[in-house]
This record gives sequence, structure tokens and C-alpha cells, in this order.
Amino acid sequence: METDPRPLPLPILDDETVIQRVQAGEAALFEIVMRRYNQRLYRIIRSILGTDADVEDVLQEAYLKAYGHLGQFEGRSSFATWLTKIAVHEAMARARRGRRFQQLPEASDDEGSRVLEFPSSLPDPEESAAQHEVMRLVEEAIDHLPGSFREVFVMRELEQMSQAETAECLGIKEGTVKTRLHRARHQIERYLLARAGQEIRTAYAFGDSRCSRVVTNVLSEIGSR
Repeated sequence: METDPRPLPLPILDDETVIQRVQAGEAALFEIVMRRYNQRLYRIIRSILGTDADVEDVLQEAYLKAYGHLGQFEGRSSFATWLTKIAVHEAMARARRGRRFQQLPEASDDEGSRVLEFPSSLPDPEESAAQHEVMRLVEEAIDHLPGSFREVFVMRELEQMSQAETAECLGIKEGTVKTRLHRARHQIERYLLARAGQEIRTAYAFGDSRCSRVVTNVLSEIGSR
């Protein structure tokens, strides 16, 4: 009889309850928050690094850092925001170190009105109907945004984070978030948004195998401590 390779269903517990129980000794429950936020953190880390290289390493480091500092979570903001800020910090530190990271050109807010130069040979709309092709174009367009715009675009559009939460996680003003988002949209909307519509929110999917690999690695590291 074949075994089901899918992960077992996880209990529906709010973040605060999970954290309390983890701190009380049920370390295995940390899997719940990892699976809950893998997609969000993967997208945000990738938006900062500008490439898929090192994303899983940074994601694992962020979870381990969060696990090791759970006692410092005071509930002033949501656990999701607290965790995201840790991931942002880890990703920015990795980007600064420049390990296998080829930095994309940055643009200041003053340069945001410049329209990005996209290839002119666009596929026929009928040829773009396949979802995988649309997603390829979406990811390509996002990757070509200046880094400061890309981070905001991923948080606000893909992850649907609020303006306030995005500002808190990136350590910038809400007005700056609004400006960067507007300019990011301006650079890509003519090229993609009209075609992709709601499908844009499925970009950068973090598949089950990669999700499970990160969860397994982090739980293994926790268990060895």
C-alpha cells in the first residue's frame, strides 16, 4: 500500500497560540507558522535579492533567527509583521554581503518616473493565454524593476500587505511606500497587468517540495539544539 507523500494536515491555530505552545516546549508546532508564511517570505526575500539564488538559505536563517528570539516577540505588531521584518533584515544583510548576488540597478525615488525599457517583441495575446507563459513574463517584468520598487510591489501587490505593514517591515515612511508602488505599477502595467489580471498573485509559487525542504531543515536544526 502506497503512502501519501503529502504533509499531514496542520491544526488551525492562530499565530499567538502557536508561539505560546512552541515556547512551552512543543517545538514541532513551529512547522505551522513556517508553512503559513513560506510563500510570503519567499517572495519578499526574492524581491530583495533579485534572484532565486540563496533564497532558501536566507529563508531558513530567518526562521531560525525567529525561533531563537521568540521570547522577544512582544505583540506590539502582528507575528506576521515581526517575522517578515526578520526576513527582510536577513535578506538585506545577504544582499549587502554580495554572495552570488548580482545587483540590479537601483533607482532613487526621483528617478521613478523613468519608464522601464521592455523588449518590444511581445507575443500575440492568443499565444500568451497559457498561464505558465504569463507567469514567466510577470516574473521577468518584476525582476527588472529597481530593487526598492520591486520590494514594495511584491509586498503590496503579490502579498497584499497593507501600506502600514509594508512601511514597518522595510523601515520607510508610508508615503514612500505609496510613491514607490505607484511608480512600479507605472513601469509594468502597460506590459503585463492588462494581460495577467488576477493571475499576477500566483507569481513566484513556492512549491510543496521546496516548502517541505525548508520546514524539514529548520525542524532538524531546532531538534539538534
